[in-house]
Amino acid sequence: MSSSALEHLSPAFPGRAAWGTASSLRAWQQAALDQYEQESPRDFLCVATPGAGKTTFALRVAATLMSARTVRRIVVVTPTEHLKVQWADAAARVGIQLDPGIGGSSRAGRSKEFHGSVVTYAGVAARSYVYEALCHSKETLVIFDEIHHAGDSKSWGEAIEYAFGHATRRLALTGTPFRSDDHPIPFVAYDELAPGVRQSRADYTYGYTEALTDHVVRPVLFMNYGGAMRWRTKAGDELAADLGVPLTKDLTAQAWRTALSPTGEWIPAVLRAADKRLTEVRRHVPDAGGLVIATNQTSARAYARILHDLTGTKPVVVLSDDAKANVRIEEYSEGTDRWMVAVRMVSEGVDVPRLAVGVYATATSTPLFFTQAVGRFVRSRRRGEVATVFLPTVPVLLAHAATIERQRDHVLGRPTSDEGDIWAETEALIERENRADKASDDLLGEFEALESQATFDHVLFDSQAFGMHAEPTSADEQDYLGLPGLLEPAQVSVLLAERQRRQLRRREKQDRRAEPEVALHRALASKRKELNSLVAQYARLKGVPHSHVHADLRRECGGPKLAQASQHQVDERLAAIRAWLR
Repeated sequence: MSSSALEHLSPAFPGRAAWGTASSLRAWQQAALDQYEQESPRDFLCVATPGAGKTTFALRVAATLMSARTVRRIVVVTPTEHLKVQWADAAARVGIQLDPGIGGSSRAGRSKEFHGSVVTYAGVAARSYVYEALCHSKETLVIFDEIHHAGDSKSWGEAIEYAFGHATRRLALTGTPFRSDDHPIPFVAYDELAPGVRQSRADYTYGYTEALTDHVVRPVLFMNYGGAMRWRTKAGDELAADLGVPLTKDLTAQAWRTALSPTGEWIPAVLRAADKRLTEVRRHVPDAGGLVIATNQTSARAYARILHDLTGTKPVVVLSDDAKANVRIEEYSEGTDRWMVAVRMVSEGVDVPRLAVGVYATATSTPLFFTQAVGRFVRSRRRGEVATVFLPTVPVLLAHAATIERQRDHVLGRPTSDEGDIWAETEALIERENRADKASDDLLGEFEALESQATFDHVLFDSQAFGMHAEPTSADEQDYLGLPGLLEPAQVSVLLAERQRRQLRRREKQDRRAEPEVALHRALASKRKELNSLVAQYARLKGVPHSHVHADLRRECGGPKLAQASQHQVDERLAAIRAWLR
């Protein structure tokens, strides 16, 4: 698009009457708008949790500036093509007409009726000189949707810095934790924490905890599943491990990928449980939908076939190279279909408010992606809706789930705190794994998944763990899957605690009825497995190593290490830790 063509994109703005009653602002949006109008900053960074309504806030700022004639043109920069249309539709509802640049029309032939345009970060990088000329020609407001993407590629950051360096106003939005790296994000303010270490400073922050208190977002239940995995390495060795117990990083990654293989039993069992949960939610929310997030297209298609077999209905499949992907998402959003299966692209900014149940069936595990993915399920439509996300029991995912409410700023340089070092180490590991994922469409290219079994581990809610090891389709699992779809956060905690007490009572009765003729080695193995599951749950709850919990049990109950403990000694430790969990 030439600068002369862009010059004609902004007609007279219709004024406040066009948007004043279109939608009321939430309390946080009004507070942020009041602060913005009072300070009149050239640059403003708003960090708000996914589902809180960043788009509405930004468009109200745009309408205010257009009405006051502070700016005469609006440019919105988004991460993806789909979000261009979503922004244009949202803007139209408040009287702002933005051209998303779709439909094959020539750029020079766009209508003069638009107040501005929407472009992707990649689009700006390809034509940064055009937008630089645009900002010189007319007073321009630039809205950066998910500004952290400007740090994904150095070229993107440099492009938007050049293109919009002369913009009249710049409004940056994000709902995602920033990464820690050495590339400053343009137009974001930084404070120096220590020599060589700088941290981004938001002008307004609205976190998940505040949004949950205000009933702006849904409470999230994380249903975690472990299980026995067996695989063959590229060297020909066969390995086996339980996904729910502590492992080395490499073994965890291989067991995780074995679980995600559609040829095993883990995925069908988890999808069956998720569909059961969706059925329960739809008793109270009839149009509630579910989303399976897959790592690649091969897995997505396989998961869709499994869901079809389980439900008798074909799910909507959204693949990035499908020309109708955006249409499929829109049709699913407006319809009542139960399931959608997608690869990555339905992870950030895509607005499907009826999504209430999710299956995180991907090996991608950065804090950025995890928060984006969970953000697809938290948007609240009415008070009491509850979101449920099914996760593999992997330490890095459990850590993300337990701290979903925490905001993280962008850090330049090496963090000085232990926490920062842990994050840097974790992200370096995951980035390496993600690069390996992208190198091939086959997750298991380096080894062969042989067998996988699923077991319910626990429910994580409000950073607390409830429940313990249970077999798929058991009464214990059904207790948690059957929670009502409409609950207040306080009610969720009460019901989960009640379900846990019920499960403990059921286990104690089973122990008393145990058949004496069962082989001793089988009885001991079963009890040790249950004890390890309870220890893992208690360790996560208290934030201590598993070894400390085992040591505390030995101090209270006596006896040798678990491997040498008798059946009676294991029973005593089981009774003790069950009491601790009550």
